[in-house]
Amino acid sequence: MFKTSFAAAVGTALGAMALYASSVPAAAHATFDRAEASQNSTWRGALRLPHGCNGQPTNVVRITIPEGVINVKPMPKAGWQLQTVSGPYARSYTLSGKPITEGVREVVWSGGNLDDGHYDEFVVTARMTDSLPPGPVFFPSVQECATAKASWTDIPKPGQDAHALKSPAPAVMIIAQGAQSGGHNHGAASAGSVVRVGSLLIEAPWTRATPAGAKVAGGFMTITNTGSAPDRLIGGSFPLAGRFEVHEMAVANGVMTMRELAKGLEIAPGQKIEFKPGGYHVMFMDLTSQVREGKPVKGTLVFEKAGTVEVEYRVAPVGARAPAGAHAH
Repeated sequence: MFKTSFAAAVGTALGAMALYASSVPAAAHATFDRAEASQNSTWRGALRLPHGCNGQPTNVVRITIPEGVINVKPMPKAGWQLQTVSGPYARSYTLSGKPITEGVREVVWSGGNLDDGHYDEFVVTARMTDSLPPGPVFFPSVQECATAKASWTDIPKPGQDAHALKSPAPAVMIIAQGAQSGGHNHGAASAGSVVRVGSLLIEAPWTRATPAGAKVAGGFMTITNTGSAPDRLIGGSFPLAGRFEVHEMAVANGVMTMRELAKGLEIAPGQKIEFKPGGYHVMFMDLTSQVREGKPVKGTLVFEKAGTVEVEYRVAPVGARAPAGAHAH
């Protein structure tokens, strides 16, 4: 492993990016296997690469480290040379009680040969400082092949939907210290109301606060069908949004995808469906106002048979993985 000048590396990277002319399938993005981390915590993430560049094998992988991410330690890979590029931070951070003003700003694996039809992961560990605000932090990444590149470097502008980007930079959702994170949620009824409409039980609707200028938000809850006939969630409304959509997020062949369920989602007799981050959820699109933590928002859900029902969404912190007050495992 060796270190080079960060300024020189940036100049080289900018020059190389000018040569980028390849097109990348929108549904096969580079992502991290662990897409969330808490402030002031150590995070381990594996960058997942689902394909090469225009059919060519990947020979070089670069990850740019954003400001506020320190103590970066990449994992060596057999058959690849590992390089770190160091440079100054924009501010001083504290690590193990000592101030640090510079560290790893780029990690490069080179000299390998990852076939276009194969899949691999490139691992780093790092410290997420409390300077990172709750919300997504982006790690621009580049795959270099013989005569082409796949540049996962697009970062959404304030208010822009990241799903609309052609080549989105891999992101990690930063969760505020003390916010609930991960796991299956029990006791959720204490975090929100339980509503019955027809044979359906709707438990603990909640959403997350949004940064200023954000245009989308997600809605989560649990819906149980206690009847003997299926029903279907086909729509709804949210007073701060222009559109309401039902979405599914899933991982297929190592690639996380999200799609709108244009016909809604069926809830079979006896079925209990948990709408949660990383799975089924509803989307509030074209937000007209910021969703603010701690201020419940009333909306509606529309079912094919049971009809329309009013629900109230509790608002958790930005990046929360469970409603405030829930007991997470």
